[in-house]
Amino acid sequence: MSAPEDLMEIYTDELKDLWSANDQMRKVLKKITTKASDAALKEMLTNSQAGIEKHTDVLKDLIAANDEKVSKEHCKGMEGLVAEATKHVLEEGPDKGPLLDVMIIAQYQRMTHYGIAGFGTAAAYADALGLKDDSKKLKAATKEIYGGDEYMSKLAETTVNLQAEDA
Repeated sequence: MSAPEDLMEIYTDELKDLWSANDQMRKVLKKITTKASDAALKEMLTNSQAGIEKHTDVLKDLIAANDEKVSKEHCKGMEGLVAEATKHVLEEGPDKGPLLDVMIIAQYQRMTHYGIAGFGTAAAYADALGLKDDSKKLKAATKEIYGGDEYMSKLAETTVNLQAEDA
């Protein structure tokens, strides 16, 4: 990739990067979901996969609407987060139970925070470019991602961490 020439190019590159990040996160969540013990956690992980697919569709639509080739740009940031989640949850974590659930939430939130930063940044670029519809869609996605993160924090604090303490 050559140096960007304007904010529009930076914006569309961000959208393509987010698409890749979403695909990577969705794939690892599919594997991680089967390991979760807590029913509410398992349900949230399943719902998150559907949310990620929805947000990916938004990204594809925005890329196309801005007359760009609808393709993704490999996201090395999410690649690292997925490698960490794979290591801690799928390779070195306990087989099942509350301790693994705690680790799942931590890895989920790390990946989610990356998404919050990326979608929020893309929304700010859209604002600066006067792309009101893009901004609205990206802000809505950011809000949904925040909601998932807040739910996971609440689940950890009220249930999963307490179960792990007793394990």
